[in-house]
Amino acid sequence: MAKRILVIDDDEDILTILDIIFKEEGYETILYQTGTSAAQIKLLHPDLVLLDVRINGFEKTGAEICIDIKNELELEKVPVLLLSAELDVAALASYSGANGYVNKPFDINKLLAKVKEFLT
Repeated sequence: MAKRILVIDDDEDILTILDIIFKEEGYETILYQTGTSAAQIKLLHPDLVLLDVRINGFEKTGAEICIDIKNELELEKVPVLLLSAELDVAALASYSGANGYVNKPFDINKLLAKVKEFLT
């Protein structure tokens, strides 16, 4: 069964690119163009969450959603990678309990290597 990656990003172009890339690598993708709750994420059973820090039109940041995920007993072991152009993304990842981060703009090969690190 293919590993399932939940990608949450408000940029439709990034969602499209990541969908293509991850499917070519044999992953199943679930794409959200807006934020969502930890309760909803739990229903999706992702193997990894790739989460944009700034999500336009949603009341929480990606870092806050990450905190919610890590506080949910059934999700706490699911790896979460923050995806951001923020200068302090490393600090945000540490603060929120994320397992790592990827800077925007991202190098596709580095992103895939980071994802594979958690899904192999």
